[in-house]
Amino acid sequence: MKKSLLLATIIAALFMSGCSQKKPEVDMTKQESAQESTTAVTEADTGVSEVVGTEEVGDITTLPEDARMEKIKELEASTKKIYFDFDKYNIRPDQEANVDEDARIFTSDAAKDLTIKVEGNCDEWGTDEYNYALGLKRAKTVRDALALKGVDESRMVMVSYGESNPVCTEHTKECWAKNRRVEFELLP
Repeated sequence: MKKSLLLATIIAALFMSGCSQKKPEVDMTKQESAQESTTAVTEADTGVSEVVGTEEVGDITTLPEDARMEKIKELEASTKKIYFDFDKYNIRPDQEANVDEDARIFTSDAAKDLTIKVEGNCDEWGTDEYNYALGLKRAKTVRDALALKGVDESRMVMVSYGESNPVCTEHTKECWAKNRRVEFELLP
């Protein structure tokens, strides 16, 4: 009996350790209403343009699909990453300007009908579970800050990649600092 219990425990432990492929944790509470808000287009939405950076961006809902996706990628590329200190999820004072700039982009006429995926990321320190939770806390902090600056919370969905989405793979303090971030993906 003890041997079969021990064998079952070992098999269960091996099964649970499984594959190292990680799947992101997604906050599905806001996704449904965000999708509904991106499909609503009124007559007042047409013909509106706004200057983002140095280039004029018009209402992207009326563009052909290829041009629309290109404009979405341009808007996405103009967003700023938000960086965090080790083991923290509060927004640093030096990152507040980046949050302000992102809020300006997301509330612009060009981006008002897009869903914003807020992606939390971590460095390689800590367990997978801890890093997924920390990434989600970072995403939530940024989502809440953007909501305070006028971005409709129903347009934002959160995802945590934990440590599975590094931008730098060297084992240095500078590299780890680059991986402790929130970045954005804009969805039609």
